[in-house]
Amino acid sequence: MPLPQPYTPQPEHEPEISERSRGVALALGFFGGFFGLHRFYVGKPQSGVAMILTFGGLGVWWLYDMVLLATGEFRDADDLPLRNWAVDEPHRRSPRGDARVDDVEEQLQALRDQFNDLAERVDFAERMLAQHRDRPQLPRGT
Repeated sequence: MPLPQPYTPQPEHEPEISERSRGVALALGFFGGFFGLHRFYVGKPQSGVAMILTFGGLGVWWLYDMVLLATGEFRDADDLPLRNWAVDEPHRRSPRGDARVDDVEEQLQALRDQFNDLAERVDFAERMLAQHRDRPQLPRGT
């Protein structure tokens, strides 16, 4: 198994943001906010049901969410902020995430190699035991 790499500082990267549209969430919140439609959109159905039952916290919760949506601080179910206004803006993937994926793939390949080596050894041991069992035994002298 290879030794871990020494610590190297990671380059600065942009913070991850939600793939969901801030504009859509704001429109849903404005027109159906008392019923929590914007919360269902961002993947928070539990708090959406709570908003339905309380009519948006009698307007206070709804107003708070509208301020958060307008300022771009509202977060989705993955705790990522909604910053993209348009629906079609691409989600930027961080280089650090790509490096992590590559690292995991390398580790997975190393595990596969170790597993294959172990399987070959077990197969060899089974063949040796089978040969030992099949070999005629010499009579024991008394």
